[in-house]
Amino acid sequence: MRDLNAIHLNGLRAVEAVGRLGSLAAASGELGVTPGAVSQQIAKAEAQLGRILFERTSRGLVATDFGRLFLARLSNAFGELAEAVASARRRDESVLTISVAPVFAARWLVYRLNRFAERHPDIRLRIDATTRLVNLDTSDVDVGIRVGEGRWPGVKSELLLEQEVFPVCSPAMAENLREPADILKMPAVIDGHSMFTWEVWLREVGLSGAELGVRHTFNEASLVLDAAIAGQGVMLAWQTLAGFAVTEGSLVVPFGIRAKTGYGHYFVSSPARRESKATTAFKRWVRDEVEEGMRLLDLKAPRTRFKPSLASDYSAARQI
Repeated sequence: MRDLNAIHLNGLRAVEAVGRLGSLAAASGELGVTPGAVSQQIAKAEAQLGRILFERTSRGLVATDFGRLFLARLSNAFGELAEAVASARRRDESVLTISVAPVFAARWLVYRLNRFAERHPDIRLRIDATTRLVNLDTSDVDVGIRVGEGRWPGVKSELLLEQEVFPVCSPAMAENLREPADILKMPAVIDGHSMFTWEVWLREVGLSGAELGVRHTFNEASLVLDAAIAGQGVMLAWQTLAGFAVTEGSLVVPFGIRAKTGYGHYFVSSPARRESKATTAFKRWVRDEVEEGMRLLDLKAPRTRFKPSLASDYSAARQI
């Protein structure tokens, strides 16, 4: 190794490229420098080695007898070096790194991980639960799931589920809810960082402009859900947040009406990176789980208990 330190690596690269490709022009194209720069690097390498590697002829550079032997060993060495670098960049495709918001991980994903493991025992998941937007081109994240309008710069986005919102509450609180207007008598628990307000759903049921009394405000949707489960108020939830709590019975959907927010759940990935088999399998599994979750949610949601015209009449009466 001590002898190697006396030789400039760029010179050896130039020597190997010319010997393998057969010309200064071809080597300069691969190395991204001018033919003159390649020629200078070769001259420096020869001076450092103390041996002539190429004869300068009218046909270009021709390897000397020593040069041919030297080049054979040099090409093998650079081949090993290239393989070492490539091995460092290879990713273990049995490990899939996904980036999801903490609330999605806690309220939807963790309840279903056993089913993913049963379907794909050869894939291990590494879950990065964060709201931080990562650089998908340079990070180790294979695929993310984000909520928004689907227009993020520099990423490929695929719609998973249109976000719809609906009230949820404890079973005891639901006993006093017969029609949508009754919800105005109930205390609400609110996510102070939500991208939408109760107006989205109230407008859907003809109660636009009405307001609920707020009991508590939190800065995290998962905490709001826990407050609703504890009977502290009604919550405006969405499918992936409240679906498990509804199907297990700790929350109730008092009205079978959902309102679209204009947002959606999207798969996000790097447009420059090849999609692995593990990523494809994970996305397919998530779609299947979302479809099954929506089916169960529909079974739990009651049929509409009111006539929309009655809600409109209530809204009109309020304004008189």
